[in-house]
Amino acid sequence: MTGGQELAGQLRDRLAELRREYQVGEEQLLVLTQQEVVLRQTLLRIAGAVQVLEELLATPAESAELPPQVVVG
Repeated sequence: MTGGQELAGQLRDRLAELRREYQVGEEQLLVLTQQEVVLRQTLLRIAGAVQVLEELLATPAESAELPPQVVVG
């Protein structure tokens, strides 16, 4: 094998390696993006629950009793 052929072989090997790494990176990004969506939904639910509880705590003392339809926990 000549020097030029050897270099071309090394370049092809490196190209294949980089393509594999790129594919792995894309797969990881997809997983992280899906996790981000789930986490954002969870944070939105928590923020809603916090708002409800803050509003309940801000009610006047005469209506401090929780309505029967509110489930805590």
